[in-house]
Amino acid sequence: MVVSRERTPNAQETFMQMAQAAGLRSRLLITIGLILLVRLGVQIPVPGFDREVFANAVEGSALSGFLNYLSGGGFSTVGIFALGIIPFINASIIMQLLTAGLPYLENLQKNEGEAGRRKISQITRYVALASAVFNAFGLATFVQNSGAAYNPGPLFLLETVIALSAGSMFVIWIAELITERGIGNGPSLLIFVNIVAVLPSTLGNTIEFAQTGGREAIAQVLILALVFLVMIVGIVFVQEGTRKIPIISARRQVGRRLYRERTSYLPLRVNQGGVLPIIFASTILILPSSLGHQGGGEEQTGIMATLNEFLIQISTYLNLSGPTPWLYVAVYLVLILFFSYFYTYLIVNPVDMAQNLKKMGASIPGIRPGQKTSQYLEKVINRLTLLGAIFLGIVATVPTAVETATGVTTFQGLGATSLLILVGVAIDTAKQIQSSVISQRYEGMVKQ
Repeated sequence: MVVSRERTPNAQETFMQMAQAAGLRSRLLITIGLILLVRLGVQIPVPGFDREVFANAVEGSALSGFLNYLSGGGFSTVGIFALGIIPFINASIIMQLLTAGLPYLENLQKNEGEAGRRKISQITRYVALASAVFNAFGLATFVQNSGAAYNPGPLFLLETVIALSAGSMFVIWIAELITERGIGNGPSLLIFVNIVAVLPSTLGNTIEFAQTGGREAIAQVLILALVFLVMIVGIVFVQEGTRKIPIISARRQVGRRLYRERTSYLPLRVNQGGVLPIIFASTILILPSSLGHQGGGEEQTGIMATLNEFLIQISTYLNLSGPTPWLYVAVYLVLILFFSYFYTYLIVNPVDMAQNLKKMGASIPGIRPGQKTSQYLEKVINRLTLLGAIFLGIVATVPTAVETATGVTTFQGLGATSLLILVGVAIDTAKQIQSSVISQRYEGMVKQ
């Protein structure tokens, strides 16, 4: 097949290269095999409890629906891979926060090169293990309190915590294998597959709802589907949206050679934080409910009983289906805005960027190097972050509001976070596959 070496590979060429190129084909097969292994572990339940009783206990919960999407259905059945990659994601977020606050970790990341990054990766695994044990204990306690355990007690908690923690660490190891020897980013790809795995049952329930509800139900489902499609298109545009700031490199002389001025650009993404601001905001809103309902409220007395009742009251008002849904939406939007700015300035530092440009002998046209450049970059980043936060607020609230208005609850759990993950991972994986196809082109040129 004759292809142009200058253009971006089309779909036909991409599939041909995936089928014919040995290197790309082996990476694809390794990725598929490891994903199937994870899907098998999700379906193997942890012994010692009644799955039907537990499924009835969590039915209708927005939190359980969201966790069920992220685990690919493993949460409702408490499979050995029920925690999945979630502890690793929590550990990565914690390490990003600690790196910005601890000089030791910041030095490892900036000055120690590859050795420092390996050290941070090892620390991240230890934090992921601690997070897995903590989450496994919480899930085991929840299963026991729901009345689903056959023999509740310390032994049941210990066995369940060991099984869930070991399963989560095994999934983290598989994710690293996919990143190293497969295609795409392993953790992101596993979450993507888990969300996609639950979609068939969700679509089946939606079709059944439309068939049994008549014309009105069909109209409601079509409206919701149209909103989801518009959200997906918007996510693609915003995730790929960047502000290109022009940069001019100064004229320099190396030996007898004189290098002219070069013009390039500095790309700044509209949505620097990705899905993390929504995750942080959702966690803050869910925390009072989780803490308030943890343990037996009737057995508590004194300060603990008062605190438990206070947390339950807060969770009642900070609930979309509660007496003050407007308060929930307002707090949700404010938290998204706050965490958007917080995470953006955690990963993008205007002062460091201005100093790096000055060291490289580059400058922004019309802006003096140094402090003026950092102020200009800060102003641009603030505007972009505000636009990104507004977009995240729309994506986070509009689908849920449309679900409530139409009465279609079959998509419960598939909200803004899931949509952002699906679109973002699909774009990143497609780009990596295209990069592999382009590298295969140049390998063919070298052989010729």
